[in-house]
Amino acid sequence: MINLRDGLTQYVALRRALGTKLQEPAITLGRFLDFLEGEEAEFITSELALRWAMQPQGVQRATWARRLGMVRGFAAWFSTIDDRTEVPPRRLLAARRRRNKPHIFTEQEIRRLMAQAGQLASPTGLRALTYTTLIGLLTATGLRPGEAMALDRSDVDLRNGILAIRQSKFGKSRFVPVTESTCAALVYYAKQRDKLCSRRRSEAFLVSERGARLQGYTARRTFATISCMVGLRPATGTRRVGRGPRLQDFRHCFATRKLVEWYRAGLDVGCELPKLATYLGHVDVAHTYWYLEAVPELLELATERLAEASARR
Repeated sequence: MINLRDGLTQYVALRRALGTKLQEPAITLGRFLDFLEGEEAEFITSELALRWAMQPQGVQRATWARRLGMVRGFAAWFSTIDDRTEVPPRRLLAARRRRNKPHIFTEQEIRRLMAQAGQLASPTGLRALTYTTLIGLLTATGLRPGEAMALDRSDVDLRNGILAIRQSKFGKSRFVPVTESTCAALVYYAKQRDKLCSRRRSEAFLVSERGARLQGYTARRTFATISCMVGLRPATGTRRVGRGPRLQDFRHCFATRKLVEWYRAGLDVGCELPKLATYLGHVDVAHTYWYLEAVPELLELATERLAEASARR
């Protein structure tokens, strides 16, 4: 019978072979096994899984449910190897997922974030360069953070200013044009990256200090730390970084500003919205309409336009 550590290695390899990236769950499940070892437990029980899942304080119940769900998936697989394994019931921490209210960055906040990212310490300076470029790219394009980090060098056409987004959410691919200023910033990054990191360890366009592809968990954690430093997240005095803006909010910010721009220009937003949905890679325009509900200024502008249209009838 294999032990839990070896089992986790096999589980992750199997899931990835089936097409799942499984980056964050692999790290999180490793910490769960650390917890089990601290408890001197030889197998998974529902009680231990629940106690571990609920360790983080000051978070939404959905966070606990997500952690428990990761354990449930692994436990269900490992129970076929070790029949002592308990699979936590599905509704043990049932939680209705609520979309986080987006943080719409001001231009001043973006400048502060980029300035702070530019001060990130590292032996070569590549870490600061990469994170300022990541923030700038997300601001300028509205890409999903995972899409930006998944870009390979071959996906970034610096001559024509086109990004190839391949097999993103829901398996969709698309081409995203960028402005001249954004393209110039990417050209500068590529030159500096190759100068600071001559030994290529990855085909990724955005790389870590060691030349490897940026990992989502690390990028989110680093951005949260930067947000604390500029006062956008509360300082907790612990390793926790509190609640506040996320990398995903740059996407919300991009979409919101585009919609506000259209409303103020007097354009028919209903006709323009499908274009934005396609650009953002939404499978349904209804997902793009969500921004109207989430941002008060957009609701106000939409109401004003509706009233104007009714008055003309």
